[in-house]
Amino acid sequence: MASLMKQALDKKFSRKAFIGWSAALTTAAAAPAYGLKKIDSKVAAEKLEEEGRWVSASCWHNCGGRCLNKGFVVDGVVTKQKTDDTHEDSPDYPQQRGCARGRSQRHQVFGVDRLKYPMKRKHWEPGGGKKELRGKDEWVRLEWDEALDLVADELKRVKENYGNKSIIGASRLINHYGGALVRWGSSSSGAWGKPQQHMAANLSWGGSDRLDWRNSKLIVMWGSNPAWSNGGNPQYNLMQAKKAGAKFIFVDPFINPSVRSLDAEFIPCRPGTDTALLLALAYYMIENDLQDQDFLDRCTVGFDKDNMPEGADPKENFKDYVLGTYDGVPKTPEWASEICGTPVEKIRFFAQEIGTTKPMIFQSSFAPARTHRGQQFCQAFLTVGWMTGNVGKPGAGVFTLNYARNQSYGGKTLVMPGGRGLESPENPLFPGLTFGAYDGYRFAAPTRTDFHGMAYTETYDAILNGEYTATVRGKVPCDIRMIWKVRPGSGDNFLNQSSDIPKGIKAFRKLDSIITNDIVLSTISKYADIVLPATTEWEKEGRINTGNPEAIFIANKVTEPLFEARTEEWMEVELGKRLGISEETLFPISDKQQFFNSLAGSQVIQDNGEDYEPLVTITKEDIDEWGVEGEPQQGRIDLSELLEKGSYQVKRSPGDNLGDIKGKAYVDDPEGNPLDTETGKLEIHCQILADEIAAYGFTTIAPIAKYEPPLEGYEDTFENYETKEKGEFPFQLVTLHYPRRSHSVFDNVPQLREAFPQDFVMNKRDADERGLKDGETVLIRSRHGKVIRNLFTTETLMPGVVTLGEGAWVDLDEETGIDRAGATNMLNGAHNSGQGEEPWNTCNVTVEKYDGPPLKADKYWEQRVIF
Repeated sequence: MASLMKQALDKKFSRKAFIGWSAALTTAAAAPAYGLKKIDSKVAAEKLEEEGRWVSASCWHNCGGRCLNKGFVVDGVVTKQKTDDTHEDSPDYPQQRGCARGRSQRHQVFGVDRLKYPMKRKHWEPGGGKKELRGKDEWVRLEWDEALDLVADELKRVKENYGNKSIIGASRLINHYGGALVRWGSSSSGAWGKPQQHMAANLSWGGSDRLDWRNSKLIVMWGSNPAWSNGGNPQYNLMQAKKAGAKFIFVDPFINPSVRSLDAEFIPCRPGTDTALLLALAYYMIENDLQDQDFLDRCTVGFDKDNMPEGADPKENFKDYVLGTYDGVPKTPEWASEICGTPVEKIRFFAQEIGTTKPMIFQSSFAPARTHRGQQFCQAFLTVGWMTGNVGKPGAGVFTLNYARNQSYGGKTLVMPGGRGLESPENPLFPGLTFGAYDGYRFAAPTRTDFHGMAYTETYDAILNGEYTATVRGKVPCDIRMIWKVRPGSGDNFLNQSSDIPKGIKAFRKLDSIITNDIVLSTISKYADIVLPATTEWEKEGRINTGNPEAIFIANKVTEPLFEARTEEWMEVELGKRLGISEETLFPISDKQQFFNSLAGSQVIQDNGEDYEPLVTITKEDIDEWGVEGEPQQGRIDLSELLEKGSYQVKRSPGDNLGDIKGKAYVDDPEGNPLDTETGKLEIHCQILADEIAAYGFTTIAPIAKYEPPLEGYEDTFENYETKEKGEFPFQLVTLHYPRRSHSVFDNVPQLREAFPQDFVMNKRDADERGLKDGETVLIRSRHGKVIRNLFTTETLMPGVVTLGEGAWVDLDEETGIDRAGATNMLNGAHNSGQGEEPWNTCNVTVEKYDGPPLKADKYWEQRVIF
């Protein structure tokens, strides 16, 4: 078995050969005592069971779920997987079951396309070499010492000649080596950060306890599709609320699987026009006296002229804006319907429902705020939600957060890991930040003048044009020479996942050097110069992953590093030796000690719902066996049992002390429990929000929710909006989280490609008008780029709206500039907006029949196998 494994690791495979090897490996694993003779498949399966063992492996990707994931390991190879079977499944105590992505994890870890060796572009040399060949050059295999020397020498060269401000990147090594420019802004959560901070003091950031959702009579899901976006239990939990009597209303341009599975009322709304719909809901509620005036008077400021913040112009109140008192434009259902496409009668029905139903949960995902000027949606959503008074009461809530943790979960954290004990070094060029792939995520201090870095959406312009917007400092010159992406895990594939990939490729081809580590040749590594093969989490010492607040998941080491893959810790230590930075400085404690610290420091809530106690029982024998430092302790579960089970989940039941009604203390006594806002109350009129958004230097907003058409919104599909003459790009593309991927991760897995095709989806009537048919290859163009995909038509999508799943790996035809994979960021423009949010949820496109050869389904595409 061992020799076969070595033979496998040393060999270069085609996909066909790899499949053959996998079969041979399984047979050999099943029958070591039988030599090489052929044996019955049933006997082979029995021998396989005897040799193997189940290991808790968990998931580590950015879906938010982190569900329980176990691999059956035979001599270092995972031959099959399963999910949670640690206890009986029930609505109160549900199993933490994984999705298709998590269950395909072994195909990623042991895939034929794993990067095996350090490598560099054939025509790269210090200073860039033939930069125009990035993304299409040959690869040359390197020995580790050679690769590390090249990387260290290039890092020295760039720093000595151009300084640390010529580098974009983040890592422990880079921070100890003088730091680098930071990319900042907001990706997943869109424009929500600042509105939540200043309007609600984050009171509406996450909802109430899971079991409390069952007390709701009406649950509004705005821009949400948890059946696809959130693997694991969210949709199951929502079904329990449905069984308990809750009615569901979904607002979306797409009758998505969540709508259908919950038998929900569907409210259609065009992408980027949600604010107009919300203003019309407010108009109907005001005209029919449906707002909770007592709640508005006690708990908010800014709704009407009699309840304004000190110093604010009374004419800036929300009510008069909605009624059109001063601008002459009442925000009626008829006014909104022309913009958002929602039928007038649907708007009135919707407003009547939310204005008269209590308790109600009014919940939004991040998606509607991932647009240009996205703050206006956040302002409007919170304001209309607060008008209903559904805050701080059982079965009620007005909130956002669409990670798995809060999509049907909320409340207290019932079990949590301890710290790993490794302090994070500060980036000298971005004080207050430490290191990580997303160092500048939701950068919240635009009035600071001591930071160096640019918004996600301005990165490519900064490289190409030599300047970036430094918030209140205005434009700052820069000379960027290097991108450094030697980072933990396999995330931050930002060339693929940031808007305007065509401009990104142009920017990448200007730089001196791009250094990455990766487990596969993702888009950012394909366009890099030196790529170092990284281990997956299954090849590391272990860690605790968290998802929902009721459980933690253990990611044990499953196998030794494959081929010549190394951890990023090992890479940074070896590079540190070449740069004069000691191992003690970079990593003063081992990865194993860090894992142990996290286990030993884990806490679980007590039955009283207030206090916490140690989770894990650890003996002196455990400490000696691990070879780490620590003290024995008493907890709820033995260390060995926790590692074997792979999870710890707090058992729930209705009426226990572990629930939480978010905002109850404030609503019960607003004066005695003021919020951390300027007025101490929920701020419908919020001047500091308007001031801080202006300080970022991109767009401005009013202190109250107002509708202003976003760039590449519905209005921009017209050549002349007044006459309704359509323009060159008549459709709105909405980008979806798709079950095939977690953002861009897993797009290389053939099994998922087969299960979830990357089809371009269009309303059948729109397709018929253009003579387009199901299965045909179509060309989709925007102002920024073009892609081809095979067409799927449906009546479940609003006319004028088209959709494509985000995260496909770019596969560019250099001659035509067409991406064959259907990467949505080939089509999305990098528009600077608000607090630096990525406006990638929608853009304008046109669609036509492709005049080239039909596109082969990507389940048949060759994988990116190097060496």
